[in-house]
Amino acid sequence: MQPLAQAIPRVLADLLRTAPSSPGKIDFAWKAAVGPAVARVTHVHLEGRRLLVDSKTQAWTREVRRSSPVILRRLNAMLGTDTIEEIVVRA
Repeated sequence: MQPLAQAIPRVLADLLRTAPSSPGKIDFAWKAAVGPAVARVTHVHLEGRRLLVDSKTQAWTREVRRSSPVILRRLNAMLGTDTIEEIVVRA
């Protein structure tokens, strides 16, 4: 039997990958990938395979840029490989 803590992320990723693309799906995946603190100070929009991230301050812009490789891996793990090719962070 698999521990619940391991099963939930896998099931969630399977559901997200099969759901049609929508702004709500991208927003949900973003919040899951970055956590509540970053989610509160950012807004995301998918254009093609580029995720545009608007942040409220320069400090958050730097932090999201610094963390973008990790965030990109998390998002593609949830949404499907190569769903997002690039994260563009704007202040």
